[in-house]
Amino acid sequence: MEIERKFLLKNLPDNLDSYPFHQIEQGYLCTDPVVRIRRQNEEYYLTYKSKGLMVREEYNLPLTREAYEHLLPKIDSILISKKRYLIPTDSNLTIELDIFEGALAPLILAEVEFPTEEKALAFTPPEWFGEDVTYSPYYHNSVLSRKT
Repeated sequence: MEIERKFLLKNLPDNLDSYPFHQIEQGYLCTDPVVRIRRQNEEYYLTYKSKGLMVREEYNLPLTREAYEHLLPKIDSILISKKRYLIPTDSNLTIELDIFEGALAPLILAEVEFPTEEKALAFTPPEWFGEDVTYSPYYHNSVLSRKT
C-alpha cells in the first residue's frame, strides 16, 4: 500500500546538493491501471499501481537491465526523467523532491510517504512547501507522462 502526499514548492530547500539523490527515468506501458517501468540509478523495476490519490495499492517487481531495455520501446507516452533528492524530516519521514528534466522541466514536486493515513493527514509540511496537490490527478506521473 502506498500512502503519499504531494506538494508543489515555494522554493528549494537550503543545501539541496548536500542530500543524496537518484537519477530516475520511467515510462508507462499502461496508465489505467498504471503499469510502469523504472530505472533508478542502476536498478530496474516493473510497478503496478491501482487507482487512487493519497492511498493506493502499489507492487514493485525487480527487472533486469535487459528486460527494462526490451520494454522501453513499448511505452505509450514520453519517458520521464528526473533527479530525486532524499531529504530526511524531523519526524523520521523522507521528502522525495523530484526535479523533472526534459519535456517536464521546470516542474518540481515533493512527495512524502507515510505508514498510515492518520499520519498522512496529520503531517505539517515545511515552510518551503507550496500547494498541496495530493488530490489532483494532474500531478500523477502517469498523467504527466502524456504531456508534451
